[in-house]
Amino acid sequence: MAGDDVADALAAIGPRLRAAREHRGATLTGVGCATGISPSTLSRIETGRRKPTLEVVLQLAKEYGVSLDELAGTAPAAAPAAEPRPSAVRRFGDEKTVLPLTPYVGGLHAHKHVLPAVQEPPARPRQVSHDGWEWLCVLYGRLWLALGDQDLVLSSGDVAEFDTRAPHGVANAGLSGPVEYLIMFGPQGERLRPRTPPAPGPGSGSGAR
Repeated sequence: MAGDDVADALAAIGPRLRAAREHRGATLTGVGCATGISPSTLSRIETGRRKPTLEVVLQLAKEYGVSLDELAGTAPAAAPAAEPRPSAVRRFGDEKTVLPLTPYVGGLHAHKHVLPAVQEPPARPRQVSHDGWEWLCVLYGRLWLALGDQDLVLSSGDVAEFDTRAPHGVANAGLSGPVEYLIMFGPQGERLRPRTPPAPGPGSGSGAR
């Protein structure tokens, strides 16, 4: 590898480690307990603020069940390329289906999440916090977003965005069916950039002269 290629590969390892952890439904605390690497160190590695040593990469590759080639982005591409498949993960005691919508090579990550129907009102969602910025949009159903001390119930079409350093958690707020929602996540604080054109001024439009 040339110097630039090595630098690019190292920069991409953090997001790939995060993707591998999320794919397994593991938390930073859980991985820290299993590997002896502190959650704060894991967070800095995932967000690119710290370069991992070979020993750490080997530990995490074993913990997540992935190869070094996958983490470095040098694994041969499958032929034909397969569409990403939803992965059922268990988190906070609930079954959740997560469909990655973007490759994990840095920048914004997009996922579709589905929480199943519940038979009785849930307890307040368990909250987590980590670096980054999140944009969430409910597609179907009612979602309970516990954000710090606030409790919000979002319905289809509702959008929320927040700094993920604030404690946050979600649960299905309805008893009638599942809830589906989209998440855009910027691990280093990246945000969506609206490019809506300005509204027409008074007198403008097709009938203006």
